[in-house]
Amino acid sequence: MVMLLNRVFYTLSWLAIMLLLFNPTAKAEVGREDSPALRVLTYNLLHDGAWSGFFDNGTHLEERLEMVIRELQRLQPDVIALQEASDSRKHGNVPQRIADALGYQIVFEPATQHIFGIGLLDRLIVSAIGFKEGPAILSRYPIVASEVYDLPRCQHRLDPRILLRAEIDTPNGPIQAFSAHTSKGDECQLQRVGELFREHRGTGRAILMGDLNTGEQSSVLTGWQKEPGFIDVFRVANPGVSGGTVWQNIYVEWPTANRRVDFIFLFDGSNVKSPVVRASHLTFDHPGHLPNGDALWPSDHRGVLAEIEFVPADRPRMSRLSDTSAR
Repeated sequence: MVMLLNRVFYTLSWLAIMLLLFNPTAKAEVGREDSPALRVLTYNLLHDGAWSGFFDNGTHLEERLEMVIRELQRLQPDVIALQEASDSRKHGNVPQRIADALGYQIVFEPATQHIFGIGLLDRLIVSAIGFKEGPAILSRYPIVASEVYDLPRCQHRLDPRILLRAEIDTPNGPIQAFSAHTSKGDECQLQRVGELFREHRGTGRAILMGDLNTGEQSSVLTGWQKEPGFIDVFRVANPGVSGGTVWQNIYVEWPTANRRVDFIFLFDGSNVKSPVVRASHLTFDHPGHLPNGDALWPSDHRGVLAEIEFVPADRPRMSRLSDTSAR
């Protein structure tokens, strides 16, 4: 009797396997793989100061840079927007060093080369002090084009700020990635950033990342969050979570960041398919240590990481939020 039952079970199992293999519908369902999520990250590096081309300002940039590279290698983001990326006599081209360590492509534009808007004069100034800094975009996928936009200076006339754009050719199609670092309290700069971002709404694949130096209660950011198509990625994935990204005292063991000024925004302008926010969470949220045991954080900011699925046109439309849990 036992042998008979074993033979029946074996026969039924074999038939089930054969039906699965030769059923086109079942085979397609088993073989279907979700489109891979694009992992994007924004991070303000905290440069070593305008005079770091001559002096060591005590921010331990080299040690912090090692921490940043190790963490980025662990996180494996596909696209990285950096702010306060510096190039100095003492430390060299910091964003290029990060890109080389990761094997990524890079575009980098020092905002300090836009002080007066006179190319030769601005280059002479930054060359004399041996320091320049600005936004950068790094990508594991090909960067096929880039553009730099000067932002208005409504509050601080000698504080040049720019918006950097890179067109990146990802496996699911091109995206427009922006890296921004606006002045504190300069709402007209934010307005201009929004205008430039909207110009690329037709692609349906525009991502704005950066240190906007203002909280989400800003009138401009509040307007963005109410505007159809604008998606505040971290807030959508983490409703009710504070998500503080600044300001961290880099020399203490405990966390001190309690205000959110670092953002990732999507603009869904395709009217065909909506990006799916799988998850978003803070990164660089723990300190390292110097050889003498003293605490050292990699920056005075937290990073923000997001996993976003851009749905191919031949796939059905999905809900905007598919994962509301922060890791």
